[in-house]
Amino acid sequence: MEFKHYTVMKKEAVDALECQRGKLYVDCTLGGGGHSELILQRISPEGRLIAFDIDNDAIKAASERLKDYDNLTIVKDSYVNIKKVLHNLGIEKIDGGVLFDLGASYHQFNKAERGFSFSKEAPLDMRFNQDSDFSAYDVVNSYSEADLVKIFSEYGEERFSKRIAAKIVEKRRMKKIATTTELANIIIEATPKIKSSIHPATRVFQAIRIEVNHELQNVKNTLNDVLDLLEVGAIISVISFHSLEDRIVKNLFRYHSARCHCDKNQMICTCPPPKLELVNKKPLTATHEEISENPPSRSAKLRIARCIN
Repeated sequence: MEFKHYTVMKKEAVDALECQRGKLYVDCTLGGGGHSELILQRISPEGRLIAFDIDNDAIKAASERLKDYDNLTIVKDSYVNIKKVLHNLGIEKIDGGVLFDLGASYHQFNKAERGFSFSKEAPLDMRFNQDSDFSAYDVVNSYSEADLVKIFSEYGEERFSKRIAAKIVEKRRMKKIATTTELANIIIEATPKIKSSIHPATRVFQAIRIEVNHELQNVKNTLNDVLDLLEVGAIISVISFHSLEDRIVKNLFRYHSARCHCDKNQMICTCPPPKLELVNKKPLTATHEEISENPPSRSAKLRIARCIN
């Protein structure tokens, strides 16, 4: 299958970085290479870009697309290891900026065997990192009913979590649940028929994907690590696609841009100076033109912050 990837909010996300020749930039989610290509066009030849991805298909496609750039280093590793990877490359600080484009790609959703889509028959997989031993199959067939309820509620904000979890446990007692369509049909069976434009399996599949790939914890941990790596003036540009991710980014940016965290009864503030300055207090969203060309872009939110300390 040809690698297809739509680069969401490409211009807005890269414009936010205020790219300068001679500086170092990091694309934490290489994907199809769209953001990376635009960054490289703006910083070459003196600047340098480090790009992370754990998806073999993405790395193969982006490596071909960006083969003419000598100032690009593609790292097959998760962005959660950004500190260690940069240290091993002899880099202690990022003076340009960092870009995150969170979530699964168009290619991952549409390549049937990856198991991200409930509309395509495939093994229950959902791994971003195909070298990982832990997949959606393990979540669906080994998690307790209580744990399933927890992840469906927290990561999928699914109101029928208890009914769905109970039905999964009932079905897997008879036979392991092996495919995406088996799981989707169980979810449909477990939920009442209501008028909605959203497929009944959407939220549960999102929740399982987040659990398999530790998405929320990874984002939180990595953003904190990145703060330690930024030089004053460097910028963080983050695109998120659902409210849970966006809330993590918003809260972290808000906390590190606040001037005081003291208890209100404390007479004298002892807080260190804020690390960040918010470039946009409200998230940027995709244009109407982009949404008409790529409907999933409607969920994208872009938040930007600058290191000031």
